Amino acid sequence: MVDNNEAENSKYKLLGFENSKNLAVIMVISTGKVIKVKLGDLLKSEIVDNLNKMEIKDIYRKFYSGGGALTAYEINDRHERSWMIYVALNLLLLTLYIFTNVAATKPIYVEEFDLVLTPGVFLYPLTFLIVDLLNESYGLRLAKRAILFAFGSNALIIILLSVSTYLPGLPGWKLDAPYSEVITHVSSVLVASSVSFLFSEYVNSYLLCRIKELTSSRFLFLRVFLSTFFAVIIDSFLFCFIAFYGTMQNGDILNIVYVQIAIKMCFAVFNILPAYGARSLFKRYIAGARTA
Repeated sequence: MVDNNEAENSKYKLLGFENSKNLAVIMVISTGKVIKVKLGDLLKSEIVDNLNKMEIKDIYRKFYSGGGALTAYEINDRHERSWMIYVALNLLLLTLYIFTNVAATKPIYVEEFDLVLTPGVFLYPLTFLIVDLLNESYGLRLAKRAILFAFGSNALIIILLSVSTYLPGLPGWKLDAPYSEVITHVSSVLVASSVSFLFSEYVNSYLLCRIKELTSSRFLFLRVFLSTFFAVIIDSFLFCFIAFYGTMQNGDILNIVYVQIAIKMCFAVFNILPAYGARSLFKRYIAGARTA
């Protein structure tokens, strides 16, 4: 009895892929001729009807993970290493997010340049890079889940810190009042960062996917830069005015906003190279791996 997979492979056989050109390498069994077909065209042709199930599965995995479509391949086709990377990116996003928020409670004055900064301004742009990587490798839906996870964790921290200020302090402990004052300030900053983070990261994710669609998954540098550019402006204005309005002059707040935008945009440019490197590594070692 002839196996179904063998019967399906009576005319064509999948030999592999050319990643740089998004091509599938197909052999015509009757003649031994090797042809190269674009993945999108292959899925619409009669060739795919003659391939076995495993080859078809590999083609769809390559098509969705290689930028041929707007979404990543389905959850049940992902390799364990892929999900470990997803978890690691989520934890890194949360760590950077919480650190920059807590550190933002202390403005820093750089006398040489007459600038007022926050310690987190140099690390916060990395959150945009992480969200960009999540969008590129896992799609908009899972990137949004990562954003909501960080947002929810931040909200829980705000609630827990606020509750801790109402607990009875140790009699004679001199830091009780300063602790409550600091936590109140930290909580206000966390609220500001939550609002700015949610809006800016959603804008960043949407623009990244929209530009990817308009450019047919080309020009990674363009979508990384433009999506970060608009997200940085939204984030800086929302955060600074919510966090410092009423405690600082509007002119001083605007100065902080302009400086933050300038510094974050410099990081947006530097984010392009890591984005290319991370995408290449993901395609080579993660997306190409078969399900365990």
